Amino acid sequence: MAEDGFKRKLTAILSTDVVGYSRLMRDDEDSTIRTLKTYRSAMSNIIEKFRGHVVDATGDNLLAEFSSVVDAVNCAVEIQRELSQRNAELPEERKMEFRIGVNLGDVVEEEGRIYGDGVNIAARMEGLAEAGGICISGSVYDSVESRLGLEYKFLGEQEVKNIDKPVRAYQILSLPDPTARRAVQAKEINGKKWRKLKIAAAAVVIVVVAGAVLWNRNYRYPSVEKASVEKMAFPLPDKPSIAVLPFTNMSEDPGKEYISDGITEQIITSLSKMPDIFVISRTSTFLYKNKPVKVQKVAEELGVRYVLEGSVQKSGDKIRITAQLIDALTGRHIWAERYERNYKDIFAIQDEITIEILKGMQMKLTEGGRIRSQLGKPTNLDAYEKLMEGLPYLRAFNKESNAMARRLAEEAIVLDPAFASSYNFLASVNFMDVWLGMSKSPSESLARANELLKKAIDLDENNESAYSLLCHVYAMQGQFDKSIEAGQKAIELNPNSDAAYVWLAMTLRWIGKAEEAIELTKRAIRLCPFPPAYYYLNLGNAYLTAGRCEEAIEEYKKTLHLTPQNIHAFGGLTICYGWLGREEESRKAAAEVLKLNPNYSIKSGRGPYVNKELVERWNNILRKAGIPEG
Repeated sequence: MAEDGFKRKLTAILSTDVVGYSRLMRDDEDSTIRTLKTYRSAMSNIIEKFRGHVVDATGDNLLAEFSSVVDAVNCAVEIQRELSQRNAELPEERKMEFRIGVNLGDVVEEEGRIYGDGVNIAARMEGLAEAGGICISGSVYDSVESRLGLEYKFLGEQEVKNIDKPVRAYQILSLPDPTARRAVQAKEINGKKWRKLKIAAAAVVIVVVAGAVLWNRNYRYPSVEKASVEKMAFPLPDKPSIAVLPFTNMSEDPGKEYISDGITEQIITSLSKMPDIFVISRTSTFLYKNKPVKVQKVAEELGVRYVLEGSVQKSGDKIRITAQLIDALTGRHIWAERYERNYKDIFAIQDEITIEILKGMQMKLTEGGRIRSQLGKPTNLDAYEKLMEGLPYLRAFNKESNAMARRLAEEAIVLDPAFASSYNFLASVNFMDVWLGMSKSPSESLARANELLKKAIDLDENNESAYSLLCHVYAMQGQFDKSIEAGQKAIELNPNSDAAYVWLAMTLRWIGKAEEAIELTKRAIRLCPFPPAYYYLNLGNAYLTAGRCEEAIEEYKKTLHLTPQNIHAFGGLTICYGWLGREEESRKAAAEVLKLNPNYSIKSGRGPYVNKELVERWNNILRKAGIPEG
């Protein structure tokens, strides 16, 4: 019997998204939004024409459902025809191409929205489709194979997250109208005899020379759509680059998801310590958590060559971890492995995975790197789990969650007093007390954080996270020389730590080295392409300190796009507009500040800036805009 408010049904699901959406937005945000709105309207009209209806449309994605699978496929074909004609009128760099996936499956409906395996499989099919193309599941193929006059290409059985059995996938190769644009070149479906003979002969040689390798890579692990360097949102680094996606929790207990998250983070941290590779921050890769993974799209959005994905299943004292490394530029699996061990061996498995990744990227693990990877590990797994359980609370940035994070950190220290990360964690909690206004004495909270971080470093001299936060604590205490020394040490130990660059940049900004702060913050954002709002805020503040107000305004607007009620961003805009003589805009920004906090005043904290003349100039602008003296 269905639960109240829910109903199950069999339906045809159509899922779409834009290829290279991040690049389009980066190059011309306004034009991209206008085109997306126009195309989405056209798609909605076609969906209605084929008796379907739009279920959801967020970002560059659109989800629709149909009572007839024939209607769904015909609709997909018509959408690609229509959009192809519209793209023909646009410059090459502004063309907006969509992938479409279609599935027939069971869904749960609630308040007009649909969920479940049927939707997940449709999204997976979409991810397999080419730009301007259509991919359908086996259930759709079985229903329409001989009914629509289409040609198909079998893509093999594809793994879908949280689906036990692989799903058959088919690419639609052509449209029934012979004058229509074909989805792939004709040579893929109607090659000449001599071409077939050459391919057959080559295949024999390949089988004889490397049959086992091809079986492993092309059958067990089908190739994925290749990423395009030209479509990447960021220039590809000049050294091996990788994004580690959140490992999927396959355990029966969903409450143990922090274990899979912890494994992912440990692998990212181990890789990040290697100076000769480029590693994307967990902050950005975890945005893909619980979403259908499209390796090609991930590589293009983050600007990397390699992508690692995997899963974790814990049962009792046993753990199974699978991992696979994919070269997004070739679409090939470089390495894949499954580990079935005792749970107590979890850290050894993580190190083995790290080593195999480096080998796959043709990197050498230096002796120093090997030694570092073995330090700072807990002797008590319960202590480790306490910290993994506490991370989401720490990152929630509110008083209640910070109190829970404190309790878990203190329990971890009791369980394993020699586990350095526990002291890092508790120091972060004390530091967060200051920012959240929870501390009765900010100076005492900062002193306690300083003490805990030094304890963590005593236990693990290669603890870059402790040095990174210590950099900011020292700065808040006005000890700038020590702050810079700690920040530089953190970057030396972990050249891929975006947080280390951000904290050091803040110190440099406060002492007047704004241009250096700008460059370090930009480096942090490259390591974390989908950064938290305060990265943009810090970059805006650095531009403001340098007197580059136009650039600062752009960063404050990005901040407000992510956090619309960010009082610090409105404060920065107030100063920038006033500095540029745009007094009306300055007053409007000041009004937003007072709307968010009626008690805000000139004396409200802005950080320990050394240049008091510059601060006084800012204060004069704030006064003129209507901010009270306080």
